[in-house]
Amino acid sequence: MEYSKMCLIQVALIIFLIVVFEICPQFAFAGSPVEYLPGFEGPLPFQLETGYIGVGEDEVQLFYYFIKSQSNPKVDPLIYWFTGGPGCSPLNAILFELGPVELDIRAYNGSLPTLSLNPYAYTKVANMIFVDLPVGSGYSYATTQKANHSDDLQSGDHANEFLRKGYILGNPVTFSGQDYYKIPFAHGMGLIPDELYKSLVTNCGGEYKHNGSTKSLCSRDMRTFDWLIKDIYQYHILESPCDPVSYDSRRSLSENVQNLKSPAAYPGVKCREEWHELSVIWANDKNVRDALHVRKGTTGAWERCRSNLSFAIIVNNTIPYHANLSRKGFRSLIYSGDHDMVIPFISTQAWIKSLNYSISDDWKPWIIDGQVAGYTRSYSNQMTFATVKARN
Repeated sequence: MEYSKMCLIQVALIIFLIVVFEICPQFAFAGSPVEYLPGFEGPLPFQLETGYIGVGEDEVQLFYYFIKSQSNPKVDPLIYWFTGGPGCSPLNAILFELGPVELDIRAYNGSLPTLSLNPYAYTKVANMIFVDLPVGSGYSYATTQKANHSDDLQSGDHANEFLRKGYILGNPVTFSGQDYYKIPFAHGMGLIPDELYKSLVTNCGGEYKHNGSTKSLCSRDMRTFDWLIKDIYQYHILESPCDPVSYDSRRSLSENVQNLKSPAAYPGVKCREEWHELSVIWANDKNVRDALHVRKGTTGAWERCRSNLSFAIIVNNTIPYHANLSRKGFRSLIYSGDHDMVIPFISTQAWIKSLNYSISDDWKPWIIDGQVAGYTRSYSNQMTFATVKARN
Protein backbone atom coordinates (compact mmCIF):
# COMPACT_ATOMS: atom_id res chain seq x y z
CA MET A 1 0.00 0.00 0.00
CA GLU A 2 1.40 3.39 -0.97
CA TYR A 3 2.40 5.83 1.77
CA SER A 4 -0.46 8.28 1.21
CA LYS A 5 -2.99 5.50 1.69
CA MET A 6 -1.19 4.25 4.78
CA CYS A 7 -1.51 7.73 6.25
CA LEU A 8 -5.21 7.89 5.46
CA ILE A 9 -5.94 4.66 7.29
CA GLN A 10 -4.87 6.31 10.52
CA VAL A 11 -7.69 8.83 10.32
CA ALA A 12 -10.13 6.25 11.66
CA LEU A 13 -7.95 4.99 14.48
CA ILE A 14 -8.23 6.09 18.05
CA ILE A 15 -5.94 9.03 17.24
CA PHE A 16 -8.77 10.69 15.39
CA LEU A 17 -11.43 10.33 18.12
CA ILE A 18 -13.24 13.55 18.86
CA VAL A 19 -14.46 12.90 22.38
CA VAL A 20 -17.53 14.66 23.73
CA PHE A 21 -18.75 14.76 27.33
CA GLU A 22 -20.39 17.14 29.79
CA ILE A 23 -18.05 19.81 31.12
CA CYS A 24 -17.32 19.45 34.86
CA PRO A 25 -17.30 22.45 37.22
CA GLN A 26 -13.82 21.50 38.43
CA PHE A 27 -12.41 21.36 34.89
CA ALA A 28 -9.15 23.32 34.59
CA PHE A 29 -5.81 23.23 32.83
CA ALA A 30 -2.59 24.79 34.07
CA GLY A 31 -1.98 26.55 30.78
CA SER A 32 -1.38 30.14 29.78
CA PRO A 33 -4.01 32.54 28.42
CA VAL A 34 -3.42 33.84 24.90
CA GLU A 35 -4.03 37.58 24.90
CA TYR A 36 -3.62 38.22 21.18
CA LEU A 37 -3.01 36.46 17.87
CA PRO A 38 -0.69 38.02 15.27
CA GLY A 39 -2.69 38.72 12.14
CA PHE A 40 -5.93 39.40 14.05
CA GLU A 41 -6.84 43.02 14.70
CA GLY A 42 -7.80 43.96 18.24
CA PRO A 43 -8.43 41.88 21.36
CA LEU A 44 -9.70 38.33 20.99
CA PRO A 45 -13.50 38.08 21.44
CA PHE A 46 -13.10 34.58 22.90
CA GLN A 47 -10.97 32.94 25.58
CA LEU A 48 -8.01 30.90 24.33
CA GLU A 49 -5.50 29.04 26.46
CA THR A 50 -2.54 26.93 25.37
CA GLY A 51 -0.19 24.63 27.21
CA TYR A 52 1.26 21.14 27.50
CA ILE A 53 -0.13 17.93 28.94
CA GLY A 54 2.42 15.36 30.10
CA VAL A 55 1.54 11.70 29.31
CA GLY A 56 3.54 8.48 29.38
CA GLU A 57 5.26 9.40 32.67
CA ASP A 58 5.62 12.92 31.29
CA GLU A 59 8.10 11.78 28.62
CA VAL A 60 5.59 12.99 26.03
CA GLN A 61 4.48 16.63 26.15
CA LEU A 62 1.27 17.09 24.16
CA PHE A 63 0.50 20.65 23.11
CA TYR A 64 -3.14 21.73 23.38
CA TYR A 65 -5.39 24.69 22.57
CA PHE A 66 -8.35 25.23 24.91
CA ILE A 67 -11.05 27.56 23.58
CA LYS A 68 -13.92 28.37 25.92
CA SER A 69 -17.45 28.37 24.53
CA GLN A 70 -18.67 31.77 23.39
CA SER A 71 -22.19 30.98 24.63
CA ASN A 72 -22.50 29.41 28.09
CA PRO A 73 -19.26 27.59 28.92
CA LYS A 74 -20.50 26.27 32.29
CA VAL A 75 -23.26 24.19 30.68
CA ASP A 76 -22.08 23.79 27.07
CA PRO A 77 -20.41 20.46 26.18
CA LEU A 78 -16.66 19.98 26.09
CA ILE A 79 -15.19 18.54 22.90
CA TYR A 80 -11.71 17.04 22.68
CA TRP A 81 -10.44 17.11 19.10
CA PHE A 82 -7.69 14.77 17.88
CA THR A 83 -6.70 14.98 14.21
CA GLY A 84 -5.46 11.96 12.23
CA GLY A 85 -2.82 11.72 9.55
CA PRO A 86 -0.95 10.42 11.46
CA GLY A 87 0.97 13.50 12.51
CA CYS A 88 -1.41 16.26 11.38
CA SER A 89 -1.91 19.18 13.72
CA PRO A 90 -5.42 20.26 14.79
CA LEU A 91 -4.31 23.85 14.21
CA ASN A 92 -5.39 23.14 10.65
CA ALA A 93 -8.94 22.46 11.93
CA ILE A 94 -8.85 25.64 13.99
CA LEU A 95 -7.75 27.85 11.09
CA PHE A 96 -9.68 26.27 8.21
CA GLU A 97 -12.66 24.38 9.55
CA LEU A 98 -14.29 25.00 12.92
CA GLY A 99 -12.24 27.32 15.12
CA PRO A 100 -13.30 30.85 16.12
CA VAL A 101 -10.84 32.41 13.65
CA GLU A 102 -9.92 31.53 10.09
CA LEU A 103 -7.09 32.45 7.75
CA ASP A 104 -8.03 35.00 5.11
CA ILE A 105 -7.10 32.83 2.16
CA ARG A 106 -8.16 35.27 -0.57
CA ALA A 107 -6.45 38.35 0.85
CA TYR A 108 -2.91 37.05 1.11
CA ASN A 109 -0.27 39.51 -0.13
CA GLY A 110 3.01 37.88 0.87
CA SER A 111 3.21 39.17 4.45
CA LEU A 112 2.04 37.40 7.61
CA PRO A 113 -1.39 35.87 6.81
CA THR A 114 -4.30 37.68 8.44
CA LEU A 115 -7.15 36.23 10.50
CA SER A 116 -10.86 36.97 10.70
CA LEU A 117 -13.74 35.62 12.79
CA ASN A 118 -15.45 32.40 11.72
CA PRO A 119 -19.24 32.82 12.01
CA TYR A 120 -19.75 29.03 11.92
CA ALA A 121 -17.27 28.05 14.65
CA TYR A 122 -18.02 25.06 16.86
CA THR A 123 -16.86 27.23 19.73
CA LYS A 124 -20.06 29.25 19.38
CA VAL A 125 -21.81 26.46 21.31
CA ALA A 126 -19.06 24.25 22.78
CA ASN A 127 -15.86 24.36 24.79
CA MET A 128 -13.08 22.79 22.72
CA ILE A 129 -9.66 21.32 23.42
CA PHE A 130 -7.50 20.63 20.37
CA VAL A 131 -4.59 18.27 21.07
CA ASP A 132 -1.42 17.74 18.99
CA LEU A 133 -1.42 13.93 19.01
CA PRO A 134 0.56 11.67 18.49
CA VAL A 135 3.89 12.90 19.81
CA GLY A 136 5.72 14.91 17.14
CA SER A 137 2.53 16.43 15.73
CA GLY A 138 2.30 20.21 15.68
CA TYR A 139 4.12 21.61 18.71
CA SER A 140 4.08 18.36 20.76
CA TYR A 141 7.44 16.80 21.60
CA ALA A 142 9.18 14.01 23.51
CA THR A 143 11.78 14.46 26.22
CA THR A 144 13.57 11.18 25.38
CA GLN A 145 14.56 9.59 22.09
CA LYS A 146 12.54 6.46 22.86
CA ALA A 147 9.37 8.46 23.50
CA ASN A 148 9.60 9.98 20.00
CA HIS A 149 8.34 6.71 18.55
CA SER A 150 4.65 5.84 18.80
CA ASP A 151 2.00 3.73 17.15
CA ASP A 152 -1.77 3.79 16.78
CA LEU A 153 -2.41 1.74 19.93
CA GLN A 154 -0.08 3.84 22.08
CA SER A 155 -1.66 7.03 20.76
CA GLY A 156 -5.04 5.55 21.52
CA ASP A 157 -3.86 4.88 25.06
CA HIS A 158 -2.82 8.52 25.42
CA ALA A 159 -6.16 9.63 23.98
CA ASN A 160 -7.97 7.28 26.37
CA GLU A 161 -7.09 9.64 29.21
CA PHE A 162 -9.77 11.89 27.72
CA LEU A 163 -12.34 9.25 26.61
CA ARG A 164 -15.53 9.13 28.68
CA LYS A 165 -19.00 9.24 27.12
CA GLY A 166 -19.03 9.47 23.36
CA TYR A 167 -17.16 10.36 20.20
CA ILE A 168 -17.44 11.82 16.73
CA LEU A 169 -15.63 10.74 13.58
CA GLY A 170 -15.36 12.91 10.48
CA ASN A 171 -14.67 11.29 7.09
CA PRO A 172 -13.07 8.24 8.73
CA VAL A 173 -11.05 5.57 6.96
CA THR A 174 -12.09 2.60 9.08
CA PHE A 175 -10.85 -0.43 7.17
CA SER A 176 -8.20 -0.99 4.51
CA GLY A 177 -10.63 -1.93 1.73
CA GLN A 178 -12.35 1.42 1.45
CA ASP A 179 -10.55 2.20 -1.83
CA TYR A 180 -13.05 -0.18 -3.41
CA TYR A 181 -15.76 2.47 -3.08
CA LYS A 182 -14.01 5.07 -5.24
CA ILE A 183 -15.29 3.38 -8.39
CA PRO A 184 -19.01 3.33 -7.49
CA PHE A 185 -18.68 6.86 -6.04
CA ALA A 186 -17.17 8.17 -9.28
CA HIS A 187 -19.93 6.44 -11.24
CA GLY A 188 -22.67 7.83 -9.02
CA MET A 189 -21.25 11.33 -9.34
CA GLY A 190 -21.16 11.13 -13.14
CA LEU A 191 -17.36 11.10 -13.45
CA ILE A 192 -17.25 7.84 -15.43
CA PRO A 193 -19.79 6.41 -17.91
CA ASP A 194 -22.07 3.42 -17.31
CA GLU A 195 -20.14 1.30 -19.80
CA LEU A 196 -16.80 1.75 -18.01
CA TYR A 197 -18.36 1.11 -14.61
CA LYS A 198 -19.96 -2.12 -15.77
CA SER A 199 -16.70 -3.18 -17.41
CA LEU A 200 -14.75 -2.47 -14.21
CA VAL A 201 -17.22 -4.52 -12.17
CA THR A 202 -16.97 -7.42 -14.62
CA ASN A 203 -13.23 -7.37 -15.30
CA CYS A 204 -11.91 -6.46 -11.84
CA GLY A 205 -14.19 -8.64 -9.76
CA GLY A 206 -14.29 -6.15 -6.90
CA GLU A 207 -10.49 -5.70 -6.79
CA TYR A 208 -10.13 -2.26 -8.31
CA LYS A 209 -6.35 -2.06 -8.71
CA HIS A 210 -3.67 -2.61 -11.30
CA ASN A 211 -2.91 -6.31 -10.99
CA GLY A 212 0.56 -6.24 -12.53
CA SER A 213 -0.37 -7.28 -16.03
CA THR A 214 -0.62 -4.24 -18.28
CA LYS A 215 -2.52 -6.34 -20.81
CA SER A 216 -5.27 -7.52 -18.47
CA LEU A 217 -8.79 -6.19 -19.02
CA CYS A 218 -8.93 -4.90 -15.43
CA SER A 219 -5.68 -2.93 -15.85
CA ARG A 220 -6.97 -1.51 -19.13
CA ASP A 221 -10.14 -0.30 -17.42
CA MET A 222 -8.20 1.07 -14.45
CA ARG A 223 -5.93 3.07 -16.77
CA THR A 224 -9.03 4.58 -18.38
CA PHE A 225 -10.49 5.35 -14.95
CA ASP A 226 -7.23 6.98 -13.77
CA TRP A 227 -7.11 9.10 -16.92
CA LEU A 228 -10.69 10.29 -16.51
CA ILE A 229 -10.17 11.47 -12.91
CA LYS A 230 -6.57 12.75 -13.20
CA ASP A 231 -7.70 16.40 -13.22
CA ILE A 232 -10.21 15.95 -10.40
CA TYR A 233 -9.29 17.15 -6.92
CA GLN A 234 -10.23 13.96 -5.11
CA TYR A 235 -10.60 15.43 -1.62
CA HIS A 236 -13.42 17.64 -2.95
CA ILE A 237 -14.49 16.90 -6.49
CA LEU A 238 -16.02 20.37 -7.02
CA GLU A 239 -12.75 22.18 -6.33
CA SER A 240 -9.96 22.81 -8.78
CA PRO A 241 -6.61 21.06 -8.27
CA CYS A 242 -3.55 23.21 -7.79
CA ASP A 243 -1.64 24.50 -10.79
CA PRO A 244 1.65 22.53 -10.71
CA VAL A 245 3.51 25.76 -11.50
CA SER A 246 2.38 27.28 -8.19
CA TYR A 247 2.21 24.09 -6.12
CA ASP A 248 3.98 20.79 -6.64
CA SER A 249 3.70 17.97 -4.09
CA ARG A 250 7.19 16.80 -5.16
CA ARG A 251 8.75 20.05 -3.97
CA SER A 252 9.79 20.47 -0.37
CA LEU A 253 7.54 22.30 2.05
CA SER A 254 9.90 25.27 2.22
CA GLU A 255 10.05 25.46 -1.60
CA ASN A 256 6.26 25.61 -1.88
CA VAL A 257 6.04 28.21 0.87
CA GLN A 258 8.69 30.38 -0.79
CA ASN A 259 6.91 30.01 -4.12
CA LEU A 260 3.66 31.12 -2.53
CA LYS A 261 5.39 34.18 -1.01
CA SER A 262 6.61 35.20 -4.47
CA PRO A 263 4.90 38.31 -5.87
CA ALA A 264 3.87 36.25 -8.90
CA ALA A 265 1.41 34.36 -6.64
CA TYR A 266 -0.60 37.48 -5.77
CA PRO A 267 -3.39 38.33 -5.37
CA GLY A 268 -4.69 35.66 -3.03
CA VAL A 269 -4.26 31.91 -3.20
CA LYS A 270 -5.95 29.66 -5.70
CA CYS A 271 -6.27 26.11 -4.39
CA ARG A 272 -6.53 24.15 -1.16
CA GLU A 273 -2.88 23.09 -0.90
CA GLU A 274 -1.90 26.75 -1.14
CA TRP A 275 -4.46 27.59 1.57
CA HIS A 276 -2.74 25.05 3.79
CA GLU A 277 0.67 26.59 3.13
CA LEU A 278 -0.65 29.82 4.67
CA SER A 279 -0.96 27.98 7.98
CA VAL A 280 2.71 26.97 7.68
CA ILE A 281 3.72 30.59 7.20
CA TRP A 282 1.54 31.74 10.11
CA ALA A 283 2.42 28.97 12.59
CA ASN A 284 6.17 29.36 12.04
CA ASP A 285 6.19 33.09 12.61
CA LYS A 286 8.19 33.86 15.77
CA ASN A 287 5.54 36.25 17.08
CA VAL A 288 2.83 33.63 16.61
CA ARG A 289 4.81 30.98 18.48
CA ASP A 290 5.47 33.44 21.30
CA ALA A 291 1.78 34.39 21.47
CA LEU A 292 0.81 30.70 21.68
CA HIS A 293 3.40 30.06 24.43
CA VAL A 294 5.27 27.40 22.45
CA ARG A 295 8.32 26.28 24.41
CA LYS A 296 11.46 27.44 22.69
CA GLY A 297 13.84 24.78 21.40
CA THR A 298 11.38 21.88 21.77
CA THR A 299 10.33 21.50 18.12
CA GLY A 300 11.62 22.52 14.74
CA ALA A 301 9.54 24.08 11.99
CA TRP A 302 5.80 23.53 12.41
CA GLU A 303 4.30 21.29 9.72
CA ARG A 304 0.62 20.85 9.02
CA CYS A 305 1.24 17.10 8.77
CA ARG A 306 4.59 15.92 10.09
CA SER A 307 6.52 14.30 7.23
CA ASN A 308 9.10 12.39 9.30
CA LEU A 309 6.94 11.10 12.13
CA SER A 310 8.20 7.91 13.78
CA PHE A 311 4.92 6.04 13.78
CA ALA A 312 3.96 2.38 13.35
CA ILE A 313 0.72 1.07 11.87
CA ILE A 314 -0.72 -1.78 13.90
CA VAL A 315 -4.49 -1.61 13.37
CA ASN A 316 -6.02 -1.58 9.86
CA ASN A 317 -9.61 -2.29 10.83
CA THR A 318 -11.36 -0.40 13.62
CA ILE A 319 -14.90 -1.70 13.05
CA PRO A 320 -14.61 -4.07 16.06
CA TYR A 321 -13.67 -1.08 18.24
CA HIS A 322 -16.88 0.70 17.22
CA ALA A 323 -18.90 -2.41 18.03
CA ASN A 324 -17.22 -2.64 21.44
CA LEU A 325 -17.86 1.02 22.26
CA SER A 326 -21.50 0.60 21.21
CA ARG A 327 -21.91 -2.35 23.58
CA LYS A 328 -20.59 -0.14 26.39
CA GLY A 329 -23.26 2.47 25.66
CA PHE A 330 -21.12 5.13 23.97
CA ARG A 331 -22.97 7.56 21.75
CA SER A 332 -21.37 8.31 18.39
CA LEU A 333 -21.78 10.63 15.43
CA ILE A 334 -20.15 9.60 12.15
CA TYR A 335 -20.24 12.22 9.42
CA SER A 336 -18.98 12.35 5.83
CA GLY A 337 -18.74 15.05 3.20
CA ASP A 338 -20.66 13.88 0.15
CA HIS A 339 -18.08 15.19 -2.36
CA ASP A 340 -15.01 13.43 -0.98
CA MET A 341 -13.72 10.71 -3.33
CA VAL A 342 -10.73 9.78 -1.13
CA ILE A 343 -13.00 8.58 1.68
CA PRO A 344 -16.40 8.22 -0.05
CA PHE A 345 -19.46 8.49 2.16
CA ILE A 346 -20.74 5.20 0.73
CA SER A 347 -17.76 3.38 2.25
CA THR A 348 -18.68 4.79 5.67
CA GLN A 349 -22.27 3.69 5.16
CA ALA A 350 -21.02 0.20 4.30
CA TRP A 351 -19.10 -0.41 7.55
CA ILE A 352 -21.90 1.06 9.64
CA LYS A 353 -24.33 -1.30 7.92
CA SER A 354 -22.01 -4.23 8.71
CA LEU A 355 -22.66 -3.67 12.44
CA ASN A 356 -26.22 -4.90 11.81
CA TYR A 357 -27.95 -2.47 14.14
CA SER A 358 -31.59 -1.68 13.50
CA ILE A 359 -32.54 1.80 12.27
CA SER A 360 -34.21 3.94 14.93
CA ASP A 361 -34.64 7.14 12.90
CA ASP A 362 -34.53 6.73 9.14
CA TRP A 363 -32.94 8.87 6.41
CA LYS A 364 -34.01 12.50 6.66
CA PRO A 365 -32.57 15.93 5.86
CA TRP A 366 -31.04 18.24 8.43
CA ILE A 367 -31.62 21.94 7.84
CA ILE A 368 -29.55 25.11 8.28
CA ASP A 369 -30.99 28.53 7.40
CA GLY A 370 -33.91 26.89 5.61
CA GLN A 371 -31.68 24.78 3.34
CA VAL A 372 -30.84 21.09 3.31
CA ALA A 373 -27.30 20.76 4.71
CA GLY A 374 -27.15 16.96 4.47
CA TYR A 375 -28.95 13.83 5.62
CA THR A 376 -28.94 11.73 8.80
CA ARG A 377 -29.83 8.21 9.88
CA SER A 378 -29.74 6.96 13.47
CA TYR A 379 -29.34 3.42 14.80
CA SER A 380 -30.34 1.52 17.92
CA ASN A 381 -26.72 1.47 19.15
CA GLN A 382 -26.87 5.26 19.66
CA MET A 383 -24.89 5.81 16.47
CA THR A 384 -25.90 8.53 14.01
CA PHE A 385 -24.59 8.82 10.48
CA ALA A 386 -24.72 12.21 8.73
CA THR A 387 -23.73 13.55 5.35
CA VAL A 388 -22.59 17.12 4.85
CA LYS A 389 -23.71 18.51 1.51
CA ALA A 390 -21.05 19.65 -0.96
CA ARG A 391 -18.20 19.10 1.49
CA ASN A 392 -15.19 16.85 1.80
